[in-house]
Amino acid sequence: MPLALLALAIGAFGIGTTEFVAAGLLPQVASDFHLSIPTAGFLVTGYALGVVLGAPLLTALGTRIPRKLMLMLLMGVFVLGNALCAVAPSFALLLVGRVIASLAHGAFFGIGSVVAAGLVAPQRRAGAIALMFTGLTVANVVGVPLGTLIGQHYGWRATFAVVAVIGLVGLAGVAALVPQLPSPAAGGALRRELAAFRNVQVALAMAMTVLGFGGVFAAITYITPMMTGPAGFPQSAVGWLLALFGVGMVIGNLVGGRFADRALMPMLYVSLGALAVTLALFTVTAHHQLAAAITVPLLGAFGFATVPPLQKRVLDQTSQAPTLASAVNIGAFNLGNALAAWLGGLVISAGLGYTAPNWVGALLTGSALLLAVLSAALERRSARGAVAGSPVAASA
Repeated sequence: MPLALLALAIGAFGIGTTEFVAAGLLPQVASDFHLSIPTAGFLVTGYALGVVLGAPLLTALGTRIPRKLMLMLLMGVFVLGNALCAVAPSFALLLVGRVIASLAHGAFFGIGSVVAAGLVAPQRRAGAIALMFTGLTVANVVGVPLGTLIGQHYGWRATFAVVAVIGLVGLAGVAALVPQLPSPAAGGALRRELAAFRNVQVALAMAMTVLGFGGVFAAITYITPMMTGPAGFPQSAVGWLLALFGVGMVIGNLVGGRFADRALMPMLYVSLGALAVTLALFTVTAHHQLAAAITVPLLGAFGFATVPPLQKRVLDQTSQAPTLASAVNIGAFNLGNALAAWLGGLVISAGLGYTAPNWVGALLTGSALLLAVLSAALERRSARGAVAGSPVAASA
C-alpha cells in the first residue's frame, strides 16, 4: 500500500479522536455548564449535523482546488474548531467549535476515500479505504481513552487542546506524504458529480449508511452513563471500556475492508445482521460488568465492519464521478449518528433508562439490513432486464 495512505490515516486519527471523545466527556461538560446529560449530548448531535452540512458544501467548493491542498485546508479548519472548543467560555461557543471542526470531517474522508482508492488497483480499493479509516479506529484505541483520561484529570478543555495539536500533526503529514494531485474539476465535473445522485442505488446505499452505522451511535453516545449506571463500573473504567470499543473497531474495519473486496453485499448482510443482534443483546448485557465488557468490543467490531463496504458501495455506483458522492456518504454516516444520538436522548428523557438507546440502535440497523436486501434484489432485476434486452438475447 502507498505511503500516502499513512498520511490520510494520521488525519483520520485526529478527526476520529475528536469525534468520539465527546462521549467520554459528557459528564464533565454537563457538570461544568450545569446541564443534563441529554443536553450535553448535543455536542455529539451538533458535530454529526456539521459533518452532514460540511461534506457536500466544502467538497463542492473545493472541486477546483487540487486534492492535496484541499485536504490541507480541511485539516486547518479542523484545528481551528478544536482550538475554539479548548477556550470556549460557554456551552454555546463549545458547540460552535464542535460544528466548525466537524465541517472538515466529511470532506476529508470523502476526498480521502477517492484519493486512497485511486492509489491502488481496483481489486484493492476497499482495503485501501479501510487502511485510511484505520486512523479513525486506532483513535478509539489510543486517542479517545487518552483524551477521556486527560479530561478526567486536567479538564475537558485540555482534551480539545491536545486534539488541536494532533490536527496540526495530521496537517504536516498530508503536506509531507500525499502526492500532488490534480483538481478533480474540469469541464463541468461538478455537474457530473451531481448527476450521480440520480442513481437509485446511490440513494439506497446512503440510506443504509444512515441507518446502519447510526445504530452504533445510539449506544456509544451514552456509553458513559450506561456503564457507570446500570453496569456499575466506576468512572475510571470508562477509558479502558472505550479502548475495548476501539480495538473492536480496528479489527472490524480491517476485516470489513478485506472481505468487501471479495463479496461486498454478503459482507454487508453479515455485518449489519450481527450489529443489530449485538445492539439488542446490549440492552441485557449492559446490566452485568463482564457481559458488558465483552459486548462493547463486539459493538465496535460489527459496527466498523460495515464502513468499508458501505463506502465502497457508493464509490462502485458512482465510479465516473465519485468525489461528491463519497463525501456526502461520509455525511450520511454522521446524519445517522445525529439521528441515533437524538433518538437515544429522547428515550432516556422519556424515563426508559440508559439502556433504552440500544433498542433504538437495533431497530435502525435492522432497517438498514432490509434496505441492503432490497438494493441487491433491485440490482439483480436490473441485470436480468439488461440481459433480456441485449442483442444476443433478442436474436435468440
